Order: sequence, then C-alpha cells, then structure tokens
Amino acid sequence: MEIINLKEKFAKFSDHWSPRLIGELNGQKVLLAKLKGEFVWHKHDNEDELFQVINGILKIEFEDKTLTLYPGEIAIIPRGTMHKPIAEEEVEVMLFEPKETLNTGNIVDSGLTKTINPRI
Repeated sequence: MEIINLKEKFAKFSDHWSPRLIGELNGQKVLLAKLKGEFVWHKHDNEDELFQVINGILKIEFEDKTLTLYPGEIAIIPRGTMHKPIAEEEVEVMLFEPKETLNTGNIVDSGLTKTINPRI
C-alpha cells in the first residue's frame, strides 16, 4: 500500500495520448494520460471506459452529441459506443479500464495505439 500523488505522477511525463500505469484494481488498469488535439474515432467492443478529468477541459464526441468534461468530472463510455476524445488545450485525465483494453479500441494506428502502458 502506498499513497499515489497525481501531481507528482503527471510531472514525470509530457507526451500526449500515451497512458501511464499507476496501479491495478480488480482486473482494472488505473492510468494517467495527458491529452492534446484530437484522437481517433473508435469503440471498445468488450469494455466500458471511464475518463476522469484532473486538469483542463475534455470534449468527447459521440455520433449524436458531445460531452464536455471539466476538472473533477467523469464520464463512463459504455462498451460498443463510438467516441472521439478532443483536447483543445492540454488535459490531464485518469482512466479506469480492464487490463486487456487497447487505447484505440477497434482501430490500430501506428502513432496512437499503445500495447504497453509504462508504470510510473
């Protein structure tokens, strides 16, 4: 057991769309990521995904609407839902997702797909 300081963890990396592992919980990865720009449209066929905004403003586009998340807010994206995160300015998020979840879901993108989440 240890205390995890999110501010200290975020200070350890600067790249965008490359989640870092900070812990595991009941088969779930607990990840931190910095986001900036637009991600790809994708879905996770078998997993739900949780975004918690720590700093910044995150938009998540869906086929029929857009959610705007502010610090302290979360959104749970149900499995099978097409979505695209957008961060006009840098956003810091915490993600909860099953260990087997690929960050780009059903899409493989040579620049964005991460098969390994480095532990920080």
